Amino acid sequence: MVDIHLSSGEEDYLRAIYHLSQESQGEPVGTLAIATWLEVAAASVTNMVKKLAGRGLVDHSPYRGVTLTPLGRRAALEVVRHHRLLEQYLHEQLGMPWEQVHVEADRLEHALSEAVEERIDRLLGHPTTDPHGAPIPSKSGTIERSERRPLWQIAPESIVVVAEVADEEADLLTYLEDLGLTPGTRVEVLAKSPFDGPLQVRVGAREYALGERVARAVQVTSVAGRP
Repeated sequence: MVDIHLSSGEEDYLRAIYHLSQESQGEPVGTLAIATWLEVAAASVTNMVKKLAGRGLVDHSPYRGVTLTPLGRRAALEVVRHHRLLEQYLHEQLGMPWEQVHVEADRLEHALSEAVEERIDRLLGHPTTDPHGAPIPSKSGTIERSERRPLWQIAPESIVVVAEVADEEADLLTYLEDLGLTPGTRVEVLAKSPFDGPLQVRVGAREYALGERVARAVQVTSVAGRP
């Protein structure tokens, strides 16, 4: 637990910066990317980044971007832990569809006390991932990540396993579920058309042509050659 009081707005920014830094593989995050992610004005981002920097939570270099300090990363992971535990609880215990839990967790994460978090964690059997396959940070502020790549990057004649799917768009999650592209599912990559054409895959007994947007939303692991 980070011994620092954060407003809900500050928590939203820290989680956004953490998420975007994962997408950029640790590179500084631009203020425009933060504004787009949070759907706020660029001026609002500038003001909040200055505030977070003043509290020692981020480092900001003009024209380079924003990075989390060790304290900021720990605080961000605590917010991420609350969010993903809530997603798992809503899905597993309340039966809420996986395309709905992200928005609900956004509403609840700021109000979750440490005592309730511990009870939820214990009730769920200390889960390590949320319904979308995203790793849940530990109580101590660490996070385990396996080697993952977007399905779009996988070469033909490979066999992969879905590890995680992007959870921000409910319609996309519904579509992925219809295709059977859920965590733990085995996928065979058959072919990729030239000039950014669709990716041909086999999921179970069915074959699909996936566009780039869909294939990039699916993170896979355990890449192996066709037996």
